[in-house]
Amino acid sequence: MDRRTSILSALLDPNRLQLAGALVDAPATSAELATRTGLDPATVLAGLADLRAHGVVEADGETYVLPSGTLRGLAREFADDPLPMDPAIGFGMTDDERAVLVRYFEGRSLTEVPSSRAKRLVVLERLALEFDVGRRYSEPEINDILRTFSPDVAALRRHLIDEGLLDRGEGAYWRSGGRVDL
Repeated sequence: MDRRTSILSALLDPNRLQLAGALVDAPATSAELATRTGLDPATVLAGLADLRAHGVVEADGETYVLPSGTLRGLAREFADDPLPMDPAIGFGMTDDERAVLVRYFEGRSLTEVPSSRAKRLVVLERLALEFDVGRRYSEPEINDILRTFSPDVAALRRHLIDEGLLDRGEGAYWRSGGRVDL
């Protein structure tokens, strides 16, 4: 079991999660944790032993502490993982279209914009699924959504407009084409 899985599995138990939450406020002894959480002393000691074994909690004498670096480090590790493409990747698409998406996406990151118009349209139709039909978006909102796929939001925005998947006017953008996820 890797470190992240170990930490998360330790926190899945409601009692251990309650103990870890109580330690966020301040270090405490097992007796203080029993008072703070309302758990019986035996449950507190068992939970603390499990949290220590999983590397979530440390003991300093009789005082237990939740090192802030533990959860921050865990959050950083998860933030560095590429986000998987959501299930809408294959919505209403053929096997050939899905193959194009697999070729040009790594997780949710668009690795390159296809030079072939046919393949580019497949990629752009997938991106268009991120925009709600009937909703108007400001340019910063459009950019924020597209930035999850590529830092070159201007090019993606231009391609979406050129292919009739987004339209713009009066300072707003809206979805104007492509598949609709029902």
